[in-house]
Amino acid sequence: MSFFDRNRRELERSGISPDRLPAGQYSTKRFPVLHAGPIPQADLSTWDFSVDGLVTEPVVWTWEEFEAFPRVKVTTDIHCVTKWSKFDTQWQGVPVRDIWDRIDVSPGATHVLVRADHGYTANMPIEDFLADGNLFTNTFDGEPLAHEHGYPMRLIVPHLYFWKSVKWVRGFTVLSEDQPGFWEQNGYHMYGDPFKEQRYWND
Repeated sequence: MSFFDRNRRELERSGISPDRLPAGQYSTKRFPVLHAGPIPQADLSTWDFSVDGLVTEPVVWTWEEFEAFPRVKVTTDIHCVTKWSKFDTQWQGVPVRDIWDRIDVSPGATHVLVRADHGYTANMPIEDFLADGNLFTNTFDGEPLAHEHGYPMRLIVPHLYFWKSVKWVRGFTVLSEDQPGFWEQNGYHMYGDPFKEQRYWND
């Protein structure tokens, strides 16, 4: 019996439906850290969050302004392209939809390119960006984000592979067509549905 088969049987014995685990994934209680390069160290006095692209007027918020927005709590499963999944993770933050409603988007917008420190980007269709449960969050399991997990703020998009849940997020650009982000330019799938195993270009 393979490791993945044993992992699924362990889920069943613990009362968790294996249907929650995408093909090719294994469940873990750990929260692995996967990152290339230095970990950004934010200065909240100069931190900002900006929106540009196909908007009537670009918007910039300071940390204090962003922190003043209403927050919600979300419990969700997450799935990393490196094959681990973690169930019932708990986050608190500002719904992406609430931020979207604060900007004036121009006609013809179809996608966003989410931006982070050190030039990292990730793309997605607008309807996926605005899905229920997506947050700009600064807490995990009731505690402030650790630096290695995106402090001071990260995006959470649980229904796509976790590279789309951009750490150290600093804003997004509204686009009229799809545009590959960092990992999409380096072999990862343009969409990234874990339940379809859309890991790489040809999947």
